[in-house]
Amino acid sequence: MINLDDFSAMQAIDSDHMLTHIDRLPSQFERAWQHAKIQPLPDLSQIRQVVISGMGGSAIGGDLLAAIVADSAPIPITVIRGYTLPAWVQGSHTLFIASSFSGNTEETLSAYQQANTRGVEVIGITTGGKLAQELANNQQTVWLFPDEIGHPRAALGWSLGLLLGLAWRAGWAPYLKTDYPKAVAHLKEIQPQYQAETPIARNAAKRLAGQLIDRLPIFVGGGAFEVVAKRWKTQLNENSNTWGCYEPMPEMNHNAVVGVEQPEKLISKLAALFITSNLDHPRVQLRHKLTSEQFMQAGLWVDSFTPSGESLLSQVLHAILFGDYLSFYVAMAYQVDPAIIAPIKALKEALSQQ
Repeated sequence: MINLDDFSAMQAIDSDHMLTHIDRLPSQFERAWQHAKIQPLPDLSQIRQVVISGMGGSAIGGDLLAAIVADSAPIPITVIRGYTLPAWVQGSHTLFIASSFSGNTEETLSAYQQANTRGVEVIGITTGGKLAQELANNQQTVWLFPDEIGHPRAALGWSLGLLLGLAWRAGWAPYLKTDYPKAVAHLKEIQPQYQAETPIARNAAKRLAGQLIDRLPIFVGGGAFEVVAKRWKTQLNENSNTWGCYEPMPEMNHNAVVGVEQPEKLISKLAALFITSNLDHPRVQLRHKLTSEQFMQAGLWVDSFTPSGESLLSQVLHAILFGDYLSFYVAMAYQVDPAIIAPIKALKEALSQQ
């Protein structure tokens, strides 16, 4: 394992500058908000449901949007990952959002083609590709953003920021006008404590990364932080080339909490990380405490992370940034280049031949 304070050693592994992309996340959010203000927007006054189609890094923004505005949005927001749309996705009262970083995601393109037969309102969020071409050909609304990264997972500031801007402009979350700039300012304020220049002794992301080596991480979160836990899991999958799991609270108290007995040789290798918040339901806060105690008694390594911030949005963005840095430092500890996602590329190539 390399020294996580050895910046030169990390640079030698990080071929596509993933650390730089993570460092730029607050700037992404800032730019996306300004970009969203000037994008074309159809009349959404009659919309009664929103469907977001996407995969991977382009879908998680939809999950986060739905969770963040759940207490204010007067209409349901649903994320669909896959080729087909449910029968209820139809009619002019439905807004269908196709989110694809590349514009060439085959599942999203398939869903988009179906949506075009259902009489729905359509908006596309992409950097280009086939999706942008088809939207233009059909004279539908498209929000283009720049491809400066090459990795969908590193463009969350754009994919989530644009969706939040859309939600604000549509009137589903008026408070974002003030909460969003404050959340980005807070993100910039707390970021230095996780950056590579900050030594392990004062860097919680580096310390936690060291604890996760040779352990199987299980991230636990409730409400919006369930989505954050999913994001942490997928970031470790792609950036660190390591396995990871996530569990929703309180649902896990009805099943997963029992699964800590077998196989015995694995239990000592499990690391449970609870993402907690003062904004969690009081009973969820209690469940986090009691479950972590049970897990410790069962022999699991247990820790927690509590993001700061005045609003739910601020805390979610803080937790996302921390998780991104965490995944990078785990990759460095394993001496894994976070840009390399060979299995995904191999699958896409094999699919293209069928």
